[in-house]
Amino acid sequence: MAFGEGKRTLVDNFKGKRFNSPNDLAIARTGRIYFTDPTYGLPQREDGPTREIDFAGVYLLDRNGEVSLITKELRFPNGVELSHDERTLYVAQSDVDRPIVIAYSPNDDGTAAGPGKLFFDAKPHSKLGNGNPDGLKVDQSGNLWVIGMGGVMVVDPNGKLIGHLSTGERTANCAWGDDGSTLYIAADMYLCRIETKVKGRGF
Repeated sequence: MAFGEGKRTLVDNFKGKRFNSPNDLAIARTGRIYFTDPTYGLPQREDGPTREIDFAGVYLLDRNGEVSLITKELRFPNGVELSHDERTLYVAQSDVDRPIVIAYSPNDDGTAAGPGKLFFDAKPHSKLGNGNPDGLKVDQSGNLWVIGMGGVMVVDPNGKLIGHLSTGERTANCAWGDDGSTLYIAADMYLCRIETKVKGRGF
């Protein structure tokens, strides 16, 4: 198959305005897609002259192709993930001044029920290493694996840091693979993997 064959765009705008630079996504069992749209991919980022949407949003792409805004309250939304039971939507903010993870409660139609709540504040853990919250993944025990601070922070369902995997590098994202108990980690120029005692969401 030739490169690009069968490729199609699912969505490229919100209310007629082109997205900034879609960054990360989480797919629900229903097929709904949640994604973040920061300004990282734009020339001059927030001050980019080609920018059409004046906020960085978190969106829901429903199965019928409709796009809904979940929130525009975060300046630098980045990683996004659903809890194991899919009743909570987590969004990481890569902001040096406010490096946090916010939790939202989706309605039955997938949209957010009210404003988000602070789930985890990474700032007190800045001594662990460099980098702000980025990619997110959930395991079947409900723990949230948060990329940032020089590796991967493991946060329990109550928002408490219970572990840290240090890569020694600026780390960007992670994904469960194989039978679900292997965590693959993108750390600067390296692709790392580690066997875990838990399996990721979706396995």
